[in-house]
Amino acid sequence: MVKVLRYELNQLFFKKQKKTIMKKLFNYNMFLLTGFCLMIWVSPVFGQTKEVIGVVSVNSVKMPYSSEQLTDATRNSIEKLNLYLVVDKYDQISLAEKNQFNMDNCLSKSCLSEAGRVLEATQILTGSVESFGKKVIVKLRLFDMETQEVEKFRIIEFLDLKDQVQAMLDLSVRSLLDLPLDQDLFTKLTKEFAFESSINTPEVQRLDLNGPRMGITILTGKTSEIFGAPKSEGGYDAIPVLSQFGYQFEINYLNEGNFQALFEIIPVIVGLDQSLFIPSLNILNGLRNSKTGLEFGFGPQMTIVKKATGYEDGNGKFILSEPVNTPVGYTNETRLDSRGDIKFTTNFIFAIGKSFKSGSLNLPVNIFYKPAKKAHQFGISVGYNVSSMRKKR
Repeated sequence: MVKVLRYELNQLFFKKQKKTIMKKLFNYNMFLLTGFCLMIWVSPVFGQTKEVIGVVSVNSVKMPYSSEQLTDATRNSIEKLNLYLVVDKYDQISLAEKNQFNMDNCLSKSCLSEAGRVLEATQILTGSVESFGKKVIVKLRLFDMETQEVEKFRIIEFLDLKDQVQAMLDLSVRSLLDLPLDQDLFTKLTKEFAFESSINTPEVQRLDLNGPRMGITILTGKTSEIFGAPKSEGGYDAIPVLSQFGYQFEINYLNEGNFQALFEIIPVIVGLDQSLFIPSLNILNGLRNSKTGLEFGFGPQMTIVKKATGYEDGNGKFILSEPVNTPVGYTNETRLDSRGDIKFTTNFIFAIGKSFKSGSLNLPVNIFYKPAKKAHQFGISVGYNVSSMRKKR
C-alpha cells in the first residue's frame, strides 16, 4: 500500500514538472520566434547604408590652385551635405599606393571604373575647374560603378571670382546632385549685371550711382503763397512747382553682404525754369540694398535764399519794417522775401528711392520730403549713369 502511494505521488510530481518544463520551452520558443521576426522586419532599415563616393582628379586649368587643392575642395563640398560616405583623402592615397594605381588625370571611363574598384566606392566624382577669359568654368561628372556609365554631368559658368572657388564648387555639387541652390548666391556668382555686392565685385565700388540728377520740387503752405505772390509784395511771381538740377557724389564707407552704407553729397540749383537761382547743398547718410536697388537716406540741406524782416498787415501783405518801426499790435518776423538780403538757411531732408538697371545702365529714382513748421516740400528726382568698375582707394 505504501509503495502504491509512493508511486502515485511520484507520477503526480513528474507530471507537474513536465508541465512546467513544457511551458518554459513554449515561452522560450515564442521569444526566439518574435526576435527572429523582428530581425527580419528591421534588417532592411539597418541595412540601408550611405553610398560610398570617391573624389578623384578635379583638374586645375589656368587656376591659381593646384588640382590637389581643387579635389580637396570638391571633397569638402560633398562631405558638408552628409549624404554620402566620402572616401577619406589619406585612405584614398593609401589604397592607391597599395594597388599601385595613379589617380591623377583619371577622366576616362576605364580609369574611373578602376578607381571605383580600388576605393571600393559605388560612385566616383571627377571634373575640372578652368579659367577662361572672364569666366571660371566648373565641370563635374558622376560615374556610377553599377552601370559603368557617367550618370550625371554639369557645366556651370561663373564670373571670374577666383577667391570664391569653394562657393562655386558647393553650388556645382548641389546642382549635380539635383539639390536646391542658394539662388541669391548663385546669381551673384554667375550674373554679370546683377546688383553688385561684396561677393561678386570684391575689388570695386559697389553700385556706384554718381551722376546727374533732375526733377521737380513742390512747395506747399506759406512758402507756396510767397512764391506765387507778386514781386512787389516780396514774392517771386512763380508757380510753386520748381525744376531742380544737380549732381550726386557718393562716398561708400561700408559694404557687407547685400547692403551699402554711404554718404550722398548733392549740390542742386532750383528754379532755373522760372528764371530763379536757388542753390542748395544736400548731405545725406544713406543705406542701399545692392540686390534690389532700394535705398533710403536722410541728412541736412543748406540753402541760400533771400529773407527780410517785417510784419503782415490786416490785408495779409508783408510790410518790411525794423522792430522799432513796427506798429503796436503787430509782431515782426523774418521770412522768405525776394526784396530781402541773401541768407543762409538749413533744413532736414528725408529720401527714399530705387535704382533700376538695364545692362550696365543705372536709372536711380528718388522721392524726397522736407518737413517745416508752416510749409512742407516734396519732390522727385531721376538720374542715370553707366556702371563703373573703379577700384576702391
